[in-house]
Amino acid sequence: MATGSRLTWFRRLARLAAVFCAIVVVVGAWVRLTDAGLGCPDWPGCYGHIHPAQVEERLAEASAAYPDRPFDYQKALHEMVHRYIATTLGLLIVALAVLAWWNRGDRAQPRIIPWLLVPLVVTQGLLGMWTVTLLLKPLIVTLHLLGGLLTLALLWWLSLAPERRERKAAERPFARLAIVATVVVAVQVALGGWTSTNYAAAACSSFPTCQGGWWPDMDFSDAFVLWRGLGIDYEGGVLDAPARIAVHYTHRLGAYLTTLVLLIVAVGAVRRGQTWRTRMAGFAVAGAVVLQMLLGMNLIWQGWPLWLGTAHNGGAALLVIAMVTLLRCLHPRPADPGLRLRA
Repeated sequence: MATGSRLTWFRRLARLAAVFCAIVVVVGAWVRLTDAGLGCPDWPGCYGHIHPAQVEERLAEASAAYPDRPFDYQKALHEMVHRYIATTLGLLIVALAVLAWWNRGDRAQPRIIPWLLVPLVVTQGLLGMWTVTLLLKPLIVTLHLLGGLLTLALLWWLSLAPERRERKAAERPFARLAIVATVVVAVQVALGGWTSTNYAAAACSSFPTCQGGWWPDMDFSDAFVLWRGLGIDYEGGVLDAPARIAVHYTHRLGAYLTTLVLLIVAVGAVRRGQTWRTRMAGFAVAGAVVLQMLLGMNLIWQGWPLWLGTAHNGGAALLVIAMVTLLRCLHPRPADPGLRLRA
């Protein structure tokens, strides 16, 4: 197989892995929102088995082994479906690294990121295990979410062929601002994960006000304690109402800032972008951030239905994809074919 053809297959495989990663992120949110995070109290199996149906056949043994965790077939199935998809993603990432090594003679073949993804997905597996064994500790679950979206970002970056052109002066300020915006998105995603894992999404039942006011009673000192003692069961949350409100409201304020920054970047890309691809990426970022804001507002107005909560996490994944696409467009590779590409 020619090296150019292998590179094409590499990017196709990266895109397939990115799709699987997005599914893992969304299904992970669905598991969390259905309170199925501890549907299987052990790892990597479920009550010592690979499928919940096997547990049903030996229910007495499972109950004796985990007396504090009564078996719930639906919750166990939700958790195991998430693990099956995550395992498939891990195999795709290993295949991607092998293909990158096989195609190492091609100067355009990305080499570093494919192999960085391998320890990253291993770390994700460990975080998944600790999510269960540490009883949904918010810091671990939030890091697990961030790791999933970082994996998605890197896979999507690998799936996109860089543009071969010189970057024009009009694009440079927005290329730098896009990097800042990416950091802002990462912080906002972390706040969203912290809100969800501390069961603070429902802390404010109105929008744009909260608890009937613009600045409700909040406890910031307890809201952002990253690590608490071992052995605490965090299912359902452990924070008092004022601390949950502080977490929720901080995430809400972060959403305003994130929307403003991303819209500035998107407008700049549409107005200053030198290629059709760059301008379309700007529109995609604007559309993704507006969609995410609408999902967040309707999540509150409609009383936090499961499908909207899951869609809000999917919106975060879509926003990451849009931002990575814009970054790729705003950081083209020189047109000189003699220069080496390692993207």
